[in-house]
Amino acid sequence: MSPTAALDATDRRLLELLGRDGRASYAEIGLLVNLSATAVKRRIDRLRERGVVRGFTVVLDPAALDWHTEAFVEVFCRERTPPEEILSSLRQFPEVVAAWTVTGDPDALVHLRAADMRHLEAVIERIRREPGVQRSRSTVVLSRLIG
Repeated sequence: MSPTAALDATDRRLLELLGRDGRASYAEIGLLVNLSATAVKRRIDRLRERGVVRGFTVVLDPAALDWHTEAFVEVFCRERTPPEEILSSLRQFPEVVAAWTVTGDPDALVHLRAADMRHLEAVIERIRREPGVQRSRSTVVLSRLIG
């Protein structure tokens, strides 16, 4: 059974609410979906067992941390480095805003935010030391035109 097979409207609503606030209590969520806290917990546990929910994480607001330096880093990995390994490596860096596997020469494109150039350089160097990473190429954002 695929992880998303047979998700009903309530499961989808639970996932939407968890996506907005992963720290919301089962009771708070239950009020919004008309279920008891116990029923919400059971459903979320089942979603975790099925692999629909793979974990809970903290999403930092770069602006609140005064991380105004921004860069895109192309990551080139060693041969046969699976996307799961890249994801596992990048998850440990709070400065990673987003990351994608891509077509072309690089294996991944990583969006970073940092306090300043020194902080940015340190993060890039730490990423380059990850076991599956062979090299990287960085582009620093000068100004945001759209978005």
